[in-house]
Amino acid sequence: MMEIKNVPEFKFFAIITGLFVAVLLISNIASTKILDLGIFVFDGGTLLFPLAYIFGDILTEVYGYKNARKVIWTGFVSAILMAVVFAAVGFLPAAEGWINQAAYDSILGIVPRIVIASLIAYFAGEFSNSYILAKMKIKAKGKMLWARTIGSTIVGQGVDTMLFATIAFFGTLPIETFIALVVSNYIFKVGIEVLFTPFTYKIVGFLKKAEGIDVYDYKTDFSPFKL
Repeated sequence: MMEIKNVPEFKFFAIITGLFVAVLLISNIASTKILDLGIFVFDGGTLLFPLAYIFGDILTEVYGYKNARKVIWTGFVSAILMAVVFAAVGFLPAAEGWINQAAYDSILGIVPRIVIASLIAYFAGEFSNSYILAKMKIKAKGKMLWARTIGSTIVGQGVDTMLFATIAFFGTLPIETFIALVVSNYIFKVGIEVLFTPFTYKIVGFLKKAEGIDVYDYKTDFSPFKL
C-alpha cells in the first residue's frame, strides 16, 4: 500500500503565490513603457516589480527557501507561458476590420532580447535574494529582519537590474541614458524595500502566527534546480 505523507496545509501560501505571480506578469507588461519622472528614468514595470522581492522575502522568511523556490519557478514558467501566448496571438492572422495589429505588436509583441533579459534577470535575482535571506536568518538566529530583507534585496535587485538592463538595452541606448536607467532602477527598487520594511514586519509576524511556522533552512539543498 502506498504511504500517504501528511502535507502541511498553509492558510495563506497560495494567496501569496498568486500575488507574487500577478506582480511579476503585470510588471513585465508595464515594462514596455519607459518613464521619465525627472530624477528617475525607468521602465513602467519598476513601479510594481519591487513588490515581487518583498513577497520573495516574506516567502523565504516564513515558509523557507524550499517553498520559496517553488514559487520562483512558478513565476518563471508563468512568464514563459505569457511570452509564448502573446507571441502566438501576435503571429496569428487578425480578423478582417481589426486595425490594432501595430498597437498590439508595440505593447505585447515579443522582442526576444527583452524576454531573454527578463527571464535571466528574474531567475538570478530572485534566487540570489532568497538564498542570502535564508543564510542570513541562520547566521542572525532569526533576529534583525530588517537587515536581512534589505541586505538580500541590495544583492538580488543589483543582480536583477544589471542583468536585465545590460542584456535588454546595452548598445541600444546612449550610454548616459543607459547609466541613468540602471541607477534609477536600482535606487528606486531598494528604496521601496526600505520604505515597506514596517509592513514586511507586520505581515511576517502575522503569517508566522497564523501558519504556526518559522522555517530555518539548516539542512536545505540550496540548488535552484532541485524541485
